[in-house]
Order: sequence, then C-alpha cells, then structure tokens
Amino acid sequence: MRSVPFTLASRYRLDDESAWLLGIDPLRRYWIAVNGDPETTVSLQGLAVNCLEEFQVAILAFQDLNSGDELEIAGPTGAITIHCVTDNCYGLIDRIDGAEVWHLFDQETLESLLMTAHPDWRCAPRDLELGRKLIQGALSQIAEISKVNP
Repeated sequence: MRSVPFTLASRYRLDDESAWLLGIDPLRRYWIAVNGDPETTVSLQGLAVNCLEEFQVAILAFQDLNSGDELEIAGPTGAITIHCVTDNCYGLIDRIDGAEVWHLFDQETLESLLMTAHPDWRCAPRDLELGRKLIQGALSQIAEISKVNP
C-alpha cells in the first residue's frame, strides 16, 4: 500500500470551460487553478530564454517530442522537464501537499504557454500582481536566526 498520496490533474486545454489559467507573470511562471479549483493554485515554472535563437531551438525541440520522450528546458529558476506522455498529451511534474502531481496539457495549450518565452512577449498588466504575490509571500516568511559560535 502506498503511503504517499497520489494525485492526477486533469488535462488542461485552451478551450476548457473551467478557468484553470489564472495568468502568466513577468518571469513566465504559469499560475494555474488545479483542476479549475481556485482554492488550489500553483505556479509552474515556464520557459526562459536569453535570445530569439534559444527560443526557436526550444520550440522546435518541443514540437519534435514523441511519445515517451522528455525535454529539459531552461526556466527562470532552474531547468524544467516536459514529458511527452503520448500523442497530444504532455506533462509537467509538480508537488502539492507533499504528493507528486502531473499537470497534463494538450500540445496546443503547452505550446501557447511556451510561446510566452518569446523576447517580445509582455505579461498582461493584471498578471503583474501574480509576481508581486509570490514575492510578498516569500518576504513575509519568518526567517529563523541561529547563533553560530566561531
């Protein structure tokens, strides 16, 4: 029997009736309401590039994925891995409440999210608040200070 809970998120599509995509902040993090539930939100790291050539290489590599392939790409705070689960189904792994969760996307949706890495892309003004929310949360955490004897 598994002691770690297992959760599987539904596959996100651009034409979903539920409002799962809350926004994309300036650092290209995708803010998602898990399974459309606004009480359970996460931010997933997106693609980050330094130039148009890197952007083109990453998009072409994504488009060349086949079932079972994995693609590691640069994110703003480290590498992210895209898993090609099967035709038209891609997964990004996350952790929610200590459980591993696969966020599944169809090709059109994930490709649209990756397109925000284009150097000319700018986030919507309303999505600036998402980045501020993350920073405020980090700043509001109480730092534990311990004295170290030399």
